[in-house]
Amino acid sequence: MSGFGAQQWTLHNGMDVVVIPNKRSPVIAHMVWYKIGAADEPDGKSGIAHFFEHLMFKGTKNLEPGEFSKIVARNGGRDNAFTSQDYTAYFQTIPKNMLDTVMKMEAERMHQLILTDDTVYPERDVILEERKQRVDNDPTSILDEAVDAALYPNHPYSDPIIGWEHEIQRLTTDDALAFYRQHYQPHNAILVISGDTSIEEVKTLAEKHYGAVPSVKKTPSPAIRPRSVSPPQRTEQRISLKDPRVMQEKWQRLWKMPSMNLDSERLPEEVYDLLAEVLGGGSTSFLYTRLVREQKHAVAVSAYFSHALDYDHFSIVAIPAANVSLDTLEDAISQALDDFLTTPLDTQQVKRIKNAYLAQTLFDRDSLMGPAMIMGHALVLGHTIDDVETYPRKVSNVTEKELMRAAQSLFSGEHKALTAWLEKEDKPPNTP
Repeated sequence: MSGFGAQQWTLHNGMDVVVIPNKRSPVIAHMVWYKIGAADEPDGKSGIAHFFEHLMFKGTKNLEPGEFSKIVARNGGRDNAFTSQDYTAYFQTIPKNMLDTVMKMEAERMHQLILTDDTVYPERDVILEERKQRVDNDPTSILDEAVDAALYPNHPYSDPIIGWEHEIQRLTTDDALAFYRQHYQPHNAILVISGDTSIEEVKTLAEKHYGAVPSVKKTPSPAIRPRSVSPPQRTEQRISLKDPRVMQEKWQRLWKMPSMNLDSERLPEEVYDLLAEVLGGGSTSFLYTRLVREQKHAVAVSAYFSHALDYDHFSIVAIPAANVSLDTLEDAISQALDDFLTTPLDTQQVKRIKNAYLAQTLFDRDSLMGPAMIMGHALVLGHTIDDVETYPRKVSNVTEKELMRAAQSLFSGEHKALTAWLEKEDKPPNTP
């Protein structure tokens, strides 16, 4: 299986650069990943990482507010950004002849962003309205916040990425400027470019634009950052939310575990990734076959393994069928997981799922944004290019014995679980 063919080097100011040439069409994905996320925010300043993502679209010395995006759109491209617990990333997809212009604009806002009360406080109001619409008025998001708060005690993953309302309300222009000066530095960033370009072209342009940005350090910041430690979960936990606004009831179970960065003796990520596919990766998976096709207790069920810098989690999510209670669904899933632990794996089924999963990883590579997203996400979480390039081979080498060891560790009590219910309440709140 062919790889990305990525090359990496570091500018003199500590900024890492990665190029993934792909000449299939004359377009380029340009991404800058900053090693700063919601989990790195100062105490009492929750939401500032996401808030600052918005502020990066304000003006610079040579660009009016919003002009960056207008120039990209006018030339047939698109741009946006996203914030996670561990990183913030900005991206543009552009015609290849726009690379020089986009690099110049992105480098400029890395060190010449202009923030005043007139631009910061209206944007803070936008964030508060976003929180109201996306979280406070959405029972699913309210439950998700409660799940994270319970799953990661004593760790910043317990705070929402968008922030708590009362702390967003107190964020100031001085807070934003201090955050910008501390974290938006070349040595804290990774430039990832995928598409119709060459190593030579990117070296020239990266040195010209990003190499001119001053930096307080000359070596890249480490991916691992000093954060508090979340203690092991020693008891089963249960969280439920009943709300008349619930349109679709949901059952969810999660298991937290330290990431490979914190526990190198743990079973590797590819084992849990493949276990998720075997259990709930599609219409032929174990749980889907049992709960949806055979028992008809659910209309959907999936399993997922989530990677992060400090803690990963394995989750199973199911939507009950009509007239099936969450109690009945939970009992059926628990019995199915017990049966999974005592039933020999279907070797041919595992082989088919493994091949389908590997095919999907190949499709992900055969796109413009896919390689830039995969590589940037991996590097900012402390992985290497070699880790990414060898991942398909590692998946191929996962054994049935390893899959069952992972399943035993999750479902037999070694890792305690958190179960969450989202349930429709028949009567409105405050009804006597």
